[in-house]
Amino acid sequence: MPASALGPLDEFPVHQLPQPIAWPGDSDRNFYDRAYLNAHDRSGNIFLITGIGYYPNLGVKDAFVLIRRRGDDGGEGTQTAVHCSDAIDSDRLHQHVGNYRIEVDDPLRSLHVTLDETEGIAVDLTWNGLFDPILEQPHLMRTGAKVTLNAQRFAQVGTWSGSITVDGERIDVDPERWIGTRDRSWGIRPVGEPEPAGRPADPPFEGMWWLYIPMAFDDFQLVLIVQEDPSGYRSLNDCVRVWADGRIEQLGWPRINVHYASGTRIPTGATIDTTTSDGRPLHLDVESRLAVPIHVGGGYGGDPDWTHGVWRGEKFTERLTYDMTDPAVTDRSAFGVIDHVGRAVCHEADGTTREGWGLFEHGALGRHDPSGFADWLSVAP
Repeated sequence: MPASALGPLDEFPVHQLPQPIAWPGDSDRNFYDRAYLNAHDRSGNIFLITGIGYYPNLGVKDAFVLIRRRGDDGGEGTQTAVHCSDAIDSDRLHQHVGNYRIEVDDPLRSLHVTLDETEGIAVDLTWNGLFDPILEQPHLMRTGAKVTLNAQRFAQVGTWSGSITVDGERIDVDPERWIGTRDRSWGIRPVGEPEPAGRPADPPFEGMWWLYIPMAFDDFQLVLIVQEDPSGYRSLNDCVRVWADGRIEQLGWPRINVHYASGTRIPTGATIDTTTSDGRPLHLDVESRLAVPIHVGGGYGGDPDWTHGVWRGEKFTERLTYDMTDPAVTDRSAFGVIDHVGRAVCHEADGTTREGWGLFEHGALGRHDPSGFADWLSVAP
């Protein structure tokens, strides 16, 4: 057995299977292990999204940085992506791809994200969690008999400090203003090159509807995740808030109304009604301050330029910049998952209101009867 299969973690009593840590317990080619993070200053003028992923059964690791900025005139501006990819290694304690790395300063509390200058983009950011992370309910989806999604995640809201540099312009990141969310996920989801199709699914895949809202308020973080099939049946319903003292409160079955811009599937906001653990009503008004389609340079579903886990050769690096007024970009932006700079106002039954900031992530893919989307291309009236 080659010693290269071993890594530093194999020195510690953390194994779950009779094999090295670097070998996943599932032989599915789509096994992945990933970190996702985002950062914004609440202005709606800039949004940074980044992540790193390991795909052991594909022999690949990769990372990306996505920066959306409005134009000087307040217009749609640009979206810039830096991509790094390389052969996987067995040292998972030192997460790095090319010039990109994530260092865990204090597990579940503090991280350091670095992109050394790469084609004009550099990142030097420190994350500090505001509340304890929350372990989400497992995510599971099948297409026919095939498992297409079987993943576990934890989520957290926090602040950022440091700097971002874009083409010589340094942007200082002040933790009093800069906030964001992160998740760590692992399991099975579609990654890498397309698999052979085989027999068409019966019934065919007609789409999915997804809503993910992690937000920080003064004394709690709220994490809402809802996944529905085309009929509106919920395969995932998870809505909790984590209080500053560590208490976790379940918030029932949210009733959701997403507001879409006319002629699109791009949300402008949402209203959400749910109940507290003692049965009292809780109302949320959510708004988008800036939309970032993460399938435009971010590598998520349907991105023609970058797909997580694809082998691109050793030490691959590139930068892509998108004009967010280009019809070639705008015409496809609505038909994928979009991450938004999110603001929310939480209304309690006793009249208390709180302002929150974080992520408003939504994707309406294919048919969704409750939203009035009859097929893959229908849009809001």
